[in-house]
Amino acid sequence: MELREKQQKILNIAVELFKEKGYMGSSVRDLATKLNIKAASLYAHIRSKEEILEWICFGIANEFFTQLQEIKNTNIPPKEKLNLFIDKHLSVVLKNRDVTHIYSNEWRHLDGRLLEFIEMRKNYQLEVEKLLTEIYEAENWELKSPAFTTRFILHTLNNSYFWFKRNIESTVEITDEIRDKILFGLIGKS
Repeated sequence: MELREKQQKILNIAVELFKEKGYMGSSVRDLATKLNIKAASLYAHIRSKEEILEWICFGIANEFFTQLQEIKNTNIPPKEKLNLFIDKHLSVVLKNRDVTHIYSNEWRHLDGRLLEFIEMRKNYQLEVEKLLTEIYEAENWELKSPAFTTRFILHTLNNSYFWFKRNIESTVEITDEIRDKILFGLIGKS
């Protein structure tokens, strides 16, 4: 969904507010105060506070899907595809730290579109699981529990923003460390 300029400004301030106070702890009045406008004026640009949460959750979910589709369309060796998936998923998370935090923790409050969102998350997980299964089969690696492995990897990647400091420009070393732990676990590369 394409947001108008004013909606984008509202979204940016809402992300700060939801991160600071949580979705349930934030009111439309709080948002209006931060925007320096009257609460009633906000409704000229949004239907509700929940609509903003929809923009956040569906927006980043669509970004994850876009990146996954690009990976699936590449013609590179399977192991490189796995590296690319980890890099691209992490780059979305790190580019959108606060949004990812809200996406991971506040989605349960999507009353009107909750079922649609849950279905979208399940589809993403299944698509990632399918990709991982294809990679494991191509590399002749043993994959004991595809669903568990997929959830473990996604949970690790989605929460990795905790490990990065905001003002560090290069996150390459930590990204490499996360990728190595996912690929080789605690034992290492040998």
